[in-house]
Amino acid sequence: MSDITISERQAGDVTILDLEGKVTIGEGSVALRNAIRRLLGEGKNKILLNLGSVGYIDSSGIGELVSSFTAVNKENGTLKLLNLTQKIQDLLAITKLLTVFDVYEDEAAALSSFE
Repeated sequence: MSDITISERQAGDVTILDLEGKVTIGEGSVALRNAIRRLLGEGKNKILLNLGSVGYIDSSGIGELVSSFTAVNKENGTLKLLNLTQKIQDLLAITKLLTVFDVYEDEAAALSSFE
């Protein structure tokens, strides 16, 4: 039983990853890394991470968000975040990472923000 479930859907040229569960050291962050790397390998570099169903994220999960962000940028892509829970928002605020990410509460708005 995995700590995290990642489902993928397309909206135009944007790939939405719906994350559910925990993004923590070990399986959760590895699963996220693998999903992002696979998308980049397929040439999909506009990625929206929907974190609305993520119950918990630890520092390793936050680290993975940052390294995914960097990896996507290297491929001239864009990674944005959707539906942050209050916990995740607080965590990103404390770590001063809230300003790094483009964060949306509305999926339609997030999708239309991609160039």
